[in-house]
Amino acid sequence: MYPDTPKSSPSVLQEELHGKRVLIVGYGSIGRSIEERLAPFGVDILRVARTARDGVESISRLLDLLPFADIIVLIVPLTPETTGMIGHRELAAMKQGALLVNAARGSIVQTDALIAALESRRIRAVVDVTDPEPLPQDHPLWSAPNLFITPHVAASSDQFLPRAIDFVSGQIARYINGEPLLNIVTGDY
Repeated sequence: MYPDTPKSSPSVLQEELHGKRVLIVGYGSIGRSIEERLAPFGVDILRVARTARDGVESISRLLDLLPFADIIVLIVPLTPETTGMIGHRELAAMKQGALLVNAARGSIVQTDALIAALESRRIRAVVDVTDPEPLPQDHPLWSAPNLFITPHVAASSDQFLPRAIDFVSGQIARYINGEPLLNIVTGDY
């Protein structure tokens, strides 16, 4: 994965997050939650959103930021602007050995470009979404090197239903009391 870097540790040791730079693409409420969960691991966070604000870069800077990230987390909504936003050019801009995590939608990443980058062993990827979805049994992603595919079942836990009930009851109470509702989706998504 890192052909130009001499091994300084036995291959049995695992890579860790400490000291890595993580680029969160889609810095909304979920992006902030991801950052909160990564903070204890000693990572440096870069943030990208549709529009720039204090501490957050504009999506127009994505190509400039990709070479500096060890891990890229995609958590953008699927819109006409984000469909296919990660293609050959963006994957080529990533540093050798970088990890791409797509927890957004499959068609955010151009599948042919992802396969090419994986087969050239330039990057690694973890996805729980694919394009197409469901992924056909004979699809090349199943055999691509450096790829970990997880099932797209984030809500499949014993705590989902209690959390959902708490959230809905809280929203009802907010509505009855004339308080602003949480997680309101505005704009194109």
